[in-house]
Amino acid sequence: MKMSWRRGATGVAAAALGLALITGCGSNDDNSESGSAESTSASAEGGDITVFAAASLKNTFTELGGMYQTAHPGSHVEFSFAGSSDLAAQLDQGATADVFASADTNNMTKVVDAGLVAGSPVDFATNTLTIVTAPGNPKGIASFADLNREGTLVVTCAPQVPCGSATQKVETATGVDLTPVSEESSVTDVLNKVTAGQADAGLVYVTDAAGAGDKVTAVAFPEAAQAVNTYPIAALSASKNPEAAQGFIDLVTGPEGQAVLAKAGFAQP
Repeated sequence: MKMSWRRGATGVAAAALGLALITGCGSNDDNSESGSAESTSASAEGGDITVFAAASLKNTFTELGGMYQTAHPGSHVEFSFAGSSDLAAQLDQGATADVFASADTNNMTKVVDAGLVAGSPVDFATNTLTIVTAPGNPKGIASFADLNREGTLVVTCAPQVPCGSATQKVETATGVDLTPVSEESSVTDVLNKVTAGQADAGLVYVTDAAGAGDKVTAVAFPEAAQAVNTYPIAALSASKNPEAAQGFIDLVTGPEGQAVLAKAGFAQP
């Protein structure tokens, strides 16, 4: 900071007074500059962001959102959880958000091709299908093929949803064509059908089964390895707070975020 020094002709007392005034002014200016820098930093790191995220990320991202807000006082993370295909369609139709996290690469590619992504998406997790049944597995389902038993009510995700696309890959790998009683728009809807007793079994991600706890019994099947879904995340070009958007992405992809995801059953990409 440049100061304009003006000394009077009244001797040492005037000079001392001038120096005192200058020192006081400099101290206030320094505090002002420090406060301004801190304010700018807080603005860059904090603020409000909206995150569009796959339904299977609801529990983990809600936890990470709380962590982000604690680390950046005054910030707020708002989430919209749904099937990745629905979220991609909303963005393509003009919905605004700061971050998009998809449960597969196909729907992220749609958003990238539409010119809606800033920079390049980053893969941050993988997920695998499992069968869920009512507690205790009353139908005795032990394999993917058992889902085609007569009288077994099965629910899956719709083909355009990542968990539905993965289901189709398993069907191709096993040669078993399922006849679901309904095809849902998100993996959480499949889980809810099973926990509500409206279906005997459903195909969800291992993370959803783990999150449901004793509300379901999970039945792993080896063919699920043929359909592992990779989750990418990206900042959106329409973001009004790109610094905060990147900050949230850094949390998800960093050690803290990866620990939260691993605890929920996600694997690293």
